[in-house]
Amino acid sequence: MKLRKLLDSRMLRYASATLLVAAVCAGALVMNDRSGQAVSAAPAVAAPSINGRHAITGPEALLSRTLNEVGNRRLDAAVSEIDKVIQGYPNFRLAHLIKGDLLLARARPLTTVGNASGAPGDRLEELREEARARLARIQLERPVGLVPRYVVQMQPEQRHALVVDTARSTLYVFENRGGEARYVTDYYISIGKNGIDKFREGDNKTPLGIYHVTGRLSREKLNSTYGKLAEQYGIGALPISYPNEWDRREGRNGYGIWLHGVPFDTYSRPPRASNGCVALTNEDFTAISRDIQIGLTPVIIANGVDWVAPGANQAMRRELVQRVENWRRDWENRDTEQYLAHYAGNFSTGKMRLAQWSEQKHKVNAGKTWIRLNLDKVSIFLYPGRDDLAVVTFDQNYASSNLVSQMRKRQYWIREGGAWRILHEGSA
Repeated sequence: MKLRKLLDSRMLRYASATLLVAAVCAGALVMNDRSGQAVSAAPAVAAPSINGRHAITGPEALLSRTLNEVGNRRLDAAVSEIDKVIQGYPNFRLAHLIKGDLLLARARPLTTVGNASGAPGDRLEELREEARARLARIQLERPVGLVPRYVVQMQPEQRHALVVDTARSTLYVFENRGGEARYVTDYYISIGKNGIDKFREGDNKTPLGIYHVTGRLSREKLNSTYGKLAEQYGIGALPISYPNEWDRREGRNGYGIWLHGVPFDTYSRPPRASNGCVALTNEDFTAISRDIQIGLTPVIIANGVDWVAPGANQAMRRELVQRVENWRRDWENRDTEQYLAHYAGNFSTGKMRLAQWSEQKHKVNAGKTWIRLNLDKVSIFLYPGRDDLAVVTFDQNYASSNLVSQMRKRQYWIREGGAWRILHEGSA
């Protein structure tokens, strides 16, 4: 059933008084008539589809069954279902709020979630936002069989990739199948209090871009480092590489952007609740932590995922792989002019621009009698929100008449004039 039809259905209009889609469905919504009896002319309906394997048994599935019972005019059964949520997740504040409303609905009409008087208005609104976000995760299914456009090629040692959709409060986990992404599961997440597109330190926004996990902070490490403040990070944290090279080039600053858990006195946080980090339930954080590879696992943060068919990236993949190979060949052949033609006019290493880079390469290559250059473990990711910017990372094994070196290198390739050229280059 399409979302528009769901929103227009009397079943969902009736259930929305409990699950708080009053902001989505227009008009006054009530859960019962003046006699206290549940009312709905809707026929029996099936629960909405669930988005992702994790959600099949997670809180979204249990909330979905509650919604189903409300939609079928069975408030007692709905209370029974929400009790299952509370039993499985005893510190799930939203579930307790919904149960309170279901019990209150037996006595009087409800027009929103959190009808009890005396509760702090800001806390109620945060729970309403979480209800909207979780309900959206039920209704808006992940496109089956499609993959994020950003994952062009994963290198063999990268077992998983994480894709954060800030618009859907969702973190997706993909596994590496022959260099391509294959969906595994997804989780509800919270982002920065002030939304997305982090630009400066302290703006409480979540960055958008391509990052990787740089470390692992256990609960014990957090306690010893941050003391009482460690409570906000829950069971642990995974720092990521913000700001990356592109962020610094764009003048963005700040630090301390992590994936982390939540305080132990709550199951989850509202969709916008962190200081810029991506927060998961402690249970979900523990699950994703098992598969994290420090320095290897990419974390792609986007404002809405661009989904494509698995083979849609093949042409771009072949083109970029060939461009990188041409760059390698021209360097190895000591064809300095052809080698430099692979660089964009506004190329920078952060320390050198194209003119200085060109001068240095002419001098260095003039002193070489031979060069051998091998590239290995190549990964390619398209930058979120940019069709013309790709991040290529590889192991570079270099040998010449007077030097041998190995390093992990990262390049930002930009499409200009119909061709891909290197905009930024540095060690990874």
